[in-house]
Amino acid sequence: MTQVQWHEAPSLRRPILLVAFEGWFDAGDSATSAVRWLADRYDASTVANIDPEEFFDFQETRPEVGIGPDGRTRVEWPDNRILAAQTDTAHDLLLLAGVEPRLQWRTFCHSLLEVVVETSTELVITVGSFVAAVPHSRAAPIQGSASDPTLASRLGLSRPSYQGPTGIVGVLHDTLDGAGVPIMSLRASVPHYVSGPTNPKGQQALLRRLNTVLGVQTWPERLDSTVRDWEERVDSAIATDEEVLEYVHRLEQDADLRSRNELVSGDDLADEIERFLRDRDDPQP
Repeated sequence: MTQVQWHEAPSLRRPILLVAFEGWFDAGDSATSAVRWLADRYDASTVANIDPEEFFDFQETRPEVGIGPDGRTRVEWPDNRILAAQTDTAHDLLLLAGVEPRLQWRTFCHSLLEVVVETSTELVITVGSFVAAVPHSRAAPIQGSASDPTLASRLGLSRPSYQGPTGIVGVLHDTLDGAGVPIMSLRASVPHYVSGPTNPKGQQALLRRLNTVLGVQTWPERLDSTVRDWEERVDSAIATDEEVLEYVHRLEQDADLRSRNELVSGDDLADEIERFLRDRDDPQP
């Protein structure tokens, strides 16, 4: 039994679902901030939410009490809402920037599968970020993977190779793969030596790549000043540490070399995704 609570939804055109979860798969909050950025820019509306009751230990992930506009006290529960964003392209977007559930992951993922089926979603993209040996002074590299060999080949993506402990994203990929739903992953690398709140450089890199992959407007250029301010703060923080400066210089050299051979690139990725999805709808005999 799933735990989806449905709201009134707009008519969606061939939707694509973007999913990001706070926590292990969201270093620097880059992934969830990117998805929320799109929700705000498109004035997205709620299509459904997943009841948190079955999926959280509320002594570990506590709800919060707030005061509403009417002055009344209300409780805010861990939020996993699916929002609809209507675009001017062939595909509308469904957006989930949520909280990784603590319990019953299989049931939670089947709830998301219900949303995918009921909305006729054609593709799911998990959006993530992780710490890596990359410099703060370069654009955040993006890695992509897809288990479907045709999709991976068309977009120049790698096939999943990780083996070991996983999170909700790994379970979601397994669930949707098993149901025959195309799913791919985009992940930003953010500097491991920079701690603190949202990393806007990772957020901007993900928005740029989503623009290329989906062909929808994501407005990454509006983050330019925020990224510059963030980079200047990091520069200032490490300016007097010669050892860190030398380390960052080595990372910059490595990053410049890698950028010449970046795997997922090109302006025709959105066209390749479109051809892939249409071929699934109209298989050739």
